[in-house]
Amino acid sequence: MAFDNEQGRKERKERRERRDRGEKDQNELMEKMVFLNRVAKVVKGGRRFSFAALMVVGDGKGHVGMGLGKAAEVPEAVRKGIEDAKKSMIYVHRVGTTVPHENIGIAGAGKVFLKPASKGTGVIAGGPVRAVLECAGISDVLTKSQGSANPGNIVRATIDGLKNMKSAESVAALRGKTVAEIVG
Repeated sequence: MAFDNEQGRKERKERRERRDRGEKDQNELMEKMVFLNRVAKVVKGGRRFSFAALMVVGDGKGHVGMGLGKAAEVPEAVRKGIEDAKKSMIYVHRVGTTVPHENIGIAGAGKVFLKPASKGTGVIAGGPVRAVLECAGISDVLTKSQGSANPGNIVRATIDGLKNMKSAESVAALRGKTVAEIVG
């Protein structure tokens, strides 16, 4: 019986460590907290604190979503954010480990410029943009965040830029040409 408890404890610890590193189990989504905000409401008896968690969720294979969860406790806010992110997942077109073409995503005053990079470059991006790209499974890309530094706007702008990416096949179909004619 002691062995079972010890084994279970080790498995739980390994899962917790993988989660903290942003890794995922089989058939499980990557979950990353981008920003946690504590908000105070002043009432007659003092201050009431609540939390807002900005979460990014992805499978590492081209699907990514973002969500905002608000609650009186941090774990509850995180759980709500993850649920919201799962509902708003989009598919991202990729070419190998990078994006198909240059694009600018805009959300509010936040702008994110995304540019394809050669294999081995890595994710050259700031915190919020990096979280979205890693969850989407993009491992080689150059980015530049412009305008607002608000994490919510930056994440939305990144997702907007990824959403507006087009594959060579879809562009070829729109133009009535073959992929070889489009790519060159």
